[in-house]
Amino acid sequence: MEKEKAEIANLVARYDRVQSLMKYVNNDTLKESYKKQPKGKAVGVDGVTKEQYGENIDENIENLLIRMKKFSYRPYPVCRAFIPKGNGKMRGLGIPSFEDKVVQGVFKEILEAIYEPKFKDFSFGFRPNRSCHDAIQRVNKHIMANKVNYILDADIKGFFDNIDHDWMINFLEHDIADKNFIRYIKRFLIGGVMEDGKTTGYRFRKSTGRINITSTGNVYLHYVLDTWFDYVKKREFRGEMYMVRYADDFVCLFQYENEAQKFYQLLIERLKKFGLEIAEDKSRILPFGRYKGTKESFDFLGFTHYNAKSHWGKYCVLHRTSKKKLKMKREAIKRWLWEHMHESIKDTIEALNVRLTGHYRYYGIYGNYVGLLKFYKYVLVELRKSKRRRDQTNWLTWNKYINILKIHLLECPKIYLNSAY
Repeated sequence: MEKEKAEIANLVARYDRVQSLMKYVNNDTLKESYKKQPKGKAVGVDGVTKEQYGENIDENIENLLIRMKKFSYRPYPVCRAFIPKGNGKMRGLGIPSFEDKVVQGVFKEILEAIYEPKFKDFSFGFRPNRSCHDAIQRVNKHIMANKVNYILDADIKGFFDNIDHDWMINFLEHDIADKNFIRYIKRFLIGGVMEDGKTTGYRFRKSTGRINITSTGNVYLHYVLDTWFDYVKKREFRGEMYMVRYADDFVCLFQYENEAQKFYQLLIERLKKFGLEIAEDKSRILPFGRYKGTKESFDFLGFTHYNAKSHWGKYCVLHRTSKKKLKMKREAIKRWLWEHMHESIKDTIEALNVRLTGHYRYYGIYGNYVGLLKFYKYVLVELRKSKRRRDQTNWLTWNKYINILKIHLLECPKIYLNSAY
């Protein structure tokens, strides 16, 4: 797909609107997308797994292409599932059928090739070679090197559930002239949802539906927020101001408080125009930075960011795992441990170490060792509790538990990202 993406990027550089995109949805790109799909994921309403689809991969891809050329291919409704959020509520997820995932994979690559040259440098979410840590580093850079005195910590209420389809199509048509490609985007957007065995029209007018949210969501915010931010920054404000965005999470940084307040009001009106709304109970303007030295803090991408001093007495921004995320992680690991209480300690620790390593790799940044240690100690206690509960006896004394851990080592906290911060 890299060759195809290079061709599309060349077209983007030459023309205002690109055409003939459906030719990139072919046998080779669909098979490549199939190979990239992870194994063991939840199945959609068709109940087909990657292994089952791959048993007759040539025949399945050929049949899919025939249907797409005849425009008889219609994506299945997504399977509705719910996962807990940090505030006690549930977040709805849509699980597409496997064949739809394959098609979405190709569409995502095409959209990526079109929009990567257009996206702003301060946009980091779900883009190639960009990560949450890059976004955090950019926030650090602005606060520590630029004239930043105030932070606008804003939250868009239910962004992915409130994307307006008409505006989405308008944004895509601004850059894409291939009507057939847009036609399939629409089919993904307006598909139904299978919930409790029934297909509903939920998300017919709003939300990203089933097309890959990491692509269309970024396109939507590129036009609604990013390009608008650059426009008003040049024409409405005189002080320094910056934005860092990761998907629908973003912070804005200002030199002057009155300009932060002015921008906040403009932002409310701007989002309203496109069917979006600021969660006012979660949004605020706070003093922050080297010149303020306040004890205020703000949460961004799972971290609480606060003013501090380095070992050498110089100003710096440090980070710790946010209380909200730490609570979520604790609840999730506790639930997992009790679900696996009947497995041997050896097998449990092997699987647990994979989860711990993932936690450390994300939250293991400079200044957050204490946060990692708190999580490690919590897991240490909950692991013993779950194993003791198996037979209602006190067979697993603390001394015996420590001796077992000397043989089957539990992954200890580790800082993975140091010098960059």
